[in-house]
Amino acid sequence: MKATFIYRQSMVNNEKRAGDVFSVFPRFLDTPGLIEQNFRLLFGEATANKFLEKWATNLKTKVITESHGLVPTTELLDLTRNAESTAEIENGWDSDMSAILLLLHLLPPSAQGRKRPGKVSACQAVEHLIRFIKAGTSVQQHLDNISQSSQPYLLAQGPARSSIYTFFIVIDKYALPCKATGSVGALDELFKAHYVFGLGLTLSKN
Repeated sequence: MKATFIYRQSMVNNEKRAGDVFSVFPRFLDTPGLIEQNFRLLFGEATANKFLEKWATNLKTKVITESHGLVPTTELLDLTRNAESTAEIENGWDSDMSAILLLLHLLPPSAQGRKRPGKVSACQAVEHLIRFIKAGTSVQQHLDNISQSSQPYLLAQGPARSSIYTFFIVIDKYALPCKATGSVGALDELFKAHYVFGLGLTLSKN
């Protein structure tokens, strides 16, 4: 990984060659942890650990607190209840992912672009961040059903949204396995993938 780092960076920063990175470096498709390794080579140990440390200490609590000031909707109330709960909620995401999705409701809409005549709601923005498939469902079938390009997102697989045992990062029609088995760690890997592969990062509702 370290020996090929410079060459790989030259590829992802070259618009004509960026699409070939997974054919040249196929280990990203079957080896969890390579995104994390590459990110640490880019930014160092301290930067690599920042999000996980802040989330555990105070960021999650702040997100939940701020969400209480929003206009309540059914989805928002469900997410808040799930985020504050220590028990498994039927048909809902786990506590950490629910808090992460609350963050989408707190983000202000970005400036409206010429090519995007409408604004995406927080509910719609969830689809840009994470999608769920039941345990036993073919990941390849999910990839085959992708009909248009989108920004990278998490694909969560498990018996229920509150009980995920495998996360993938979907980039184009490739599924990269996450090393993390928890939702916060998987989200951390998703963010890092944007930097590792030179991809645009869209967090706001636009």
